[in-house]
Formats: sequence, C-alpha cells, structure tokens
Amino acid sequence: MQRYFIYLAYDGTNYHGWQIQPNGCSVQECLMKALSTFLRREVEVVGAGRTDAGVHASLMVAHFDNEEELDVMAVTEKLNRLLPPDISVFKVCPVREDAHARFDATARTYKYYVTTAKYPFNRQYRYRVHSVLDFDRMNRAAATLFDYSDFTSFSKLHTDAKTNLCKIMHAEWTQVEDTTWVFTIQADRFLRNMVRAIVGTLLEVGRGKLSIEGFRNVIEQQDRCKAGTSVPGHALFLVDVEYPDTLFVKT
Repeated sequence: MQRYFIYLAYDGTNYHGWQIQPNGCSVQECLMKALSTFLRREVEVVGAGRTDAGVHASLMVAHFDNEEELDVMAVTEKLNRLLPPDISVFKVCPVREDAHARFDATARTYKYYVTTAKYPFNRQYRYRVHSVLDFDRMNRAAATLFDYSDFTSFSKLHTDAKTNLCKIMHAEWTQVEDTTWVFTIQADRFLRNMVRAIVGTLLEVGRGKLSIEGFRNVIEQQDRCKAGTSVPGHALFLVDVEYPDTLFVKT
C-alpha cells in the first residue's frame, strides 16, 4: 500500500469547513468524491487539520492510500478537472506508509487579515474594523503568548481534544497595505477556534479595552468566557503545514 500527500488550496466561502458534515458541503467531501471518481473506488482522505466554516487555505495537506503506485502528475491534473473551481490541487507526492498528514505535522501557520477601508473586492477575505487600533500594543500583547502552553481560554468549548497544550513559535501583526494588517501565527498545533479567539482578544487590546497585563490574565485564567469574541472566519487563511523531510519518498 502506497501513501500519498496531497497539497491543495481552497476558498472556504461556500463550505462548512474542511471536515465532512451531515448537513453541509465540506472540502474533505469534495476531495474524497474526486479521488473516488478517479480511482473508481471509495477513498478515505485525512487532512492536516480542520478549518472552520468559511475559513480558507492557500496550503492544506491531506493523505490517502492506494494499492498501486500512481503517476502523481496525472493524479494532480485529473483531480483539478474533477474538483470545483474553488478547490485546486497543486502537488501529489509519495510518502512513507506510516506518514500522517495530521499527526506528523511539526508546524502550522495561519494568517488573519483586517482592514480599515471599505473595498468591494476584499469583503470576502478581509475583516473590516471601524475603530483605530494600536498595533504596537497588540504586538506586545501577542508576544506574551510565547510564555504559555495552555490555551484553554482560546479554545472552543466541549471539543474532543485530549489536551489544550500548544507551542506557539510566531505571533505578529504586520502592515501589508496602507489600510490592511495581517496577523501571522505559527504553532505545533491549534485548538478549535483558537486563532479567531486570539485575534478577537488582541483587537480588544488594540482598541484600549484590554491592557497587555489583562491579556496575560485572560490566558492564565484558562476560561473561554474571559477572552474576547471570536472574529469571523472569512479573513482567516491556513497558509503552511510543515513536515520532517524523512516522511517523503524520493522519486
């Protein structure tokens, strides 16, 4: 049995997230249908994570198995013909038979975009804020995330996660356009709703409604009710998933 990693991107606007849902279309479901059509059998696909409804990915990774070796270029081309326009595959590569798209990932990176301007072509991919934000204060608050590993305060309640421990390696706001800022965060793993809750709480810091020490207290209380409101998912992008080189089969 040969295992393969699929590298793909998707616009999450019309999907109920990555994971298959009983009452809505998901990215995972579309990818499994395309693979099943191509391989003429039922195919199980496992993703690197579960993006929420409306969240996008410029890079998501998933794995599947096949009994025979595949022409990866042909698989890529065929899948792109079968998938809808808002999902695209840009690479399929063989990996070790025990490689796992979710559990072997060493780091994941998300970006969240906010803008202070009304612009019709950004409305699906930017969160518009109407107040003046102090991004220097927000960055100083974001730096406190490195001092902690338990992020219960930023996790969706009643999930199936066995632990709320994460290691955050990067968290920073940067200006990318005159009216647009992006929050980039990298960690070994993320909890459900974690990035959106962190951004929502940092916006409270930027508005002057929460101090930097208050942000630290939110983390330490390990209580979701103490954190800010989660920001909408449409401005959030999964942009990278990293793996050890030893997982990949050289061709």
